[in-house]
Amino acid sequence: MTNAVEYQLIDDVAVLRANNPPVNALGQAVRAGLLAGVMRAEGEAKAILIIGNGRTFFAGADIKEFGKPPQEPFLPDVCTRIEQSTLPVISSIHGTALGGGLEVALGTHYRIAVPSAKVGLPEVHLGILPGAGGTQRLPRVAGVENTMDLITSGGHVTAADALAMGILDAVEDGDVEAIGLTFANQILAQGKGPRPVGQLPRPDPIDFDTAHAAAMKKGRGQIAPATAIRAIEAACHNDLAEGLQRERDLFMTLMNSPQREGMIHAFFNERAVSKLPELKGIAPRDVQSIGVIGGGTMGAGITVAALLAGLNVVMIERDSDAVKAGSDRVSGILQGSVKRGKLSQGKYDAIMVGGFSASDSYDALGDVDLVIEAAFEEMGVKKAIFAELDRVCKTGAVLASNTSYLDVNEIAASTSRPADVIGLHFFSPAHVMKLLEVVVADQTAPDVVATGFALGKAMRKTAVRSGVCDGFIGNRILKTYRTCADHMVLDGASPFEIDDAMTAFGFAMGPYAVADLAGLDIGWATRKRLAPTRDPRERISTYADKICEAGHFGQKTGKGYYVYEKGKRGGTPNPEMMALIEAERTELGITQRAFTAEDIQRRYMCAMVNEAAKVVDEGIAARPLDVDMVLLFGYGFPRHWGGPLKWADLQGVQSILDDIESYAKEDAYFWECSDLLKRLVAAGKTFEDLNMGETV
Repeated sequence: MTNAVEYQLIDDVAVLRANNPPVNALGQAVRAGLLAGVMRAEGEAKAILIIGNGRTFFAGADIKEFGKPPQEPFLPDVCTRIEQSTLPVISSIHGTALGGGLEVALGTHYRIAVPSAKVGLPEVHLGILPGAGGTQRLPRVAGVENTMDLITSGGHVTAADALAMGILDAVEDGDVEAIGLTFANQILAQGKGPRPVGQLPRPDPIDFDTAHAAAMKKGRGQIAPATAIRAIEAACHNDLAEGLQRERDLFMTLMNSPQREGMIHAFFNERAVSKLPELKGIAPRDVQSIGVIGGGTMGAGITVAALLAGLNVVMIERDSDAVKAGSDRVSGILQGSVKRGKLSQGKYDAIMVGGFSASDSYDALGDVDLVIEAAFEEMGVKKAIFAELDRVCKTGAVLASNTSYLDVNEIAASTSRPADVIGLHFFSPAHVMKLLEVVVADQTAPDVVATGFALGKAMRKTAVRSGVCDGFIGNRILKTYRTCADHMVLDGASPFEIDDAMTAFGFAMGPYAVADLAGLDIGWATRKRLAPTRDPRERISTYADKICEAGHFGQKTGKGYYVYEKGKRGGTPNPEMMALIEAERTELGITQRAFTAEDIQRRYMCAMVNEAAKVVDEGIAARPLDVDMVLLFGYGFPRHWGGPLKWADLQGVQSILDDIESYAKEDAYFWECSDLLKRLVAAGKTFEDLNMGETV
């Protein structure tokens, strides 16, 4: 008997214990062990109990098998064989039963769990659907609506919720094996035999066409949730065998889709992005308390993220009124978490009394381990703050700037300890957004870099290393693809057509709706800052500046590219903006042309890929995957494409190069092609090859 599944006969019950730490993933040895255990039990036991050793039941597939040829026994066959057992089979669940783990449990005849257990089917996050009977068995016990919610969201539910849905037969506190044995013996005492889920009545159908359309709209181009609904539909109209075949056909359709490849890329690289060779063996500095300079929206968000990570925080503001306002923002964010049930009142009280303090004196930072400056985006302001930090902070304290664009080397040079200075670029709202760009200056010490990544991990951020340039990774690329959009507007597209095209591509919002949300004054200030260094060959537009000069900054003033009315969600196109655009086209003598949605998407994405390739080639981003994670977690890039450079691989880098060279005939300056992209095409390589360590 394989060690991956231990077998023990206890009285009349055969106990099958999964033993594949840390999460009892359903690898080939575990699958084979389950089959062997069931067959052995049928010769000497009266019931079978399946449990997991260690901290969990089966938490899903074995990620080590991803991308490799499948090995027998296949999980769908294992689940069907368990269901066909002549003995009653019971699952006793603790920890999590996710993906294939829940499908194994649904293959058993009875399911019991401890109160802390959670169950779910997260396959849509990998661009696929449950492929071992989950779409067929779950509707028979939980109904169609619950099944659709669980599968299309990819989320999990508590044991109590699973019991209410009918997924579980009981929830009992205690040792998972003990409660399982008690339940199994009760089944035997009551004379109950097998109860195959697949033989339960088919669930009642719903309007699946409407549900499918809703899933496509919500998924913004992602096909897995909507495809899963078609598999669930099969459970209402077919017996189990036919339904399983339909599930398998749809599963394979998704397995062979580029979206599945993009989602897998995102899944693995979200975990790989913070594993930097340069940090191997380097211990971070100890951080128990931090200072935050600034109590505005960003400073308050950073403060909350740090407090929720268990750190003590001292917030610094310019005067007593600003101290109160900043403290109120922190309290308001945390109280919102209390109201939503995300934070207990007791925890809130402990944070506000023992973890948080605020002051208008830099001297209050004398004992903190790390300081994050989140003040106005102006170099003179930053340098003045860092001069104060240099004066008051203890030796070894890490001094970090939350700057979005400015030169961290210049900031570091304004101190007597540049090795302690780093950029930590959070994204607003900082207590919600997952991305953290760790900006490494020329003299930043390795253990300071390690400390930045450790802080990101403590705050549950996806931390990505960036070098120093204007805008770092994300905002530099953003400036380029937004400029591409502006050029299309001058040439004949409307901002609203571009927004519609990019939401159809998969973005939650188009670039102009995003600009209104962020505030048009931010981009205006950036354009004015960069104006002295602008290359004379660069095409510029003035309509955005003119709307700002009129005092319209987007949502916060009620008008920008769109007009916003109080009490109404979203905005309507602003005719004043189109009048400004049309006047500028006339002034420049531009002959308008039409752009299809596909034209817009292709140019927008080629601009993004081209600049991203330059960022990698210059070493600002260490690897293509770093770019992909920045755009995924900070800029709303659709996850099912994996990131802009994964998208480029899926399209074919040759085709991207061909289009860029075509666009360059119109504007050679803007569409100057990345040398890296040219080298990749010449060598027959992809961006993924670079992620794997190859060079060109």
